Amino acid sequence: MPGQFEPLPGGGAAVALDDVEISIIRSLAVQLLELIGPGPGGDASGDPLAELFAEGPSEPPADPVLRRLFPDAYSDPEKAPDSPAQAEERRAHSAEFRRFTENDLRAGKRENALAVIRSLDALAPVDAAGAVLKLSPEESRRWLGTLNDLRLAIGSRLEITHDEDTELLYGLPDEDPRKPMVMAYLWLGGLQETLVSTLMS
Repeated sequence: MPGQFEPLPGGGAAVALDDVEISIIRSLAVQLLELIGPGPGGDASGDPLAELFAEGPSEPPADPVLRRLFPDAYSDPEKAPDSPAQAEERRAHSAEFRRFTENDLRAGKRENALAVIRSLDALAPVDAAGAVLKLSPEESRRWLGTLNDLRLAIGSRLEITHDEDTELLYGLPDEDPRKPMVMAYLWLGGLQETLVSTLMS
């Protein structure tokens, strides 16, 4: 049965998870970390001051999932530019914005995913009834960020770009190789929705 976040007295959220659900979320968070990659210094032994002023990439990532996680700031796929000059200006603005923001965005997504993994690893041993994960307000926000990133990543792999695409996936036959990914996408969506509701209550 899908987990559902509920509010905790004094703030934060709680959800009951079984060992399979814990394993799935942890595995997906680890994969997200691997996809995002290390920081600009490559590891924790790098110079923090140098990393603070390190410039990020100016070009969009080649991987479509990373392009979804780190989209161009000035691109509008629904609107064609009026002229080649306007398109070039938009690319230049996007490159400049990406160069000075992508490293920080990646660091934030890494920290969120690590917080998810650590909170799962800190859970008491799971029994037949599962375990109850209790999150502080700050941990809840980090979880919300990672759940959103995971759904964006899976949605990109499933080529979901509009709500109508999601509707089509409901009817996939069980033998379709995309079915497990679709089930994870829908389940994470339910978790994300209840966590949003909890934080807004």
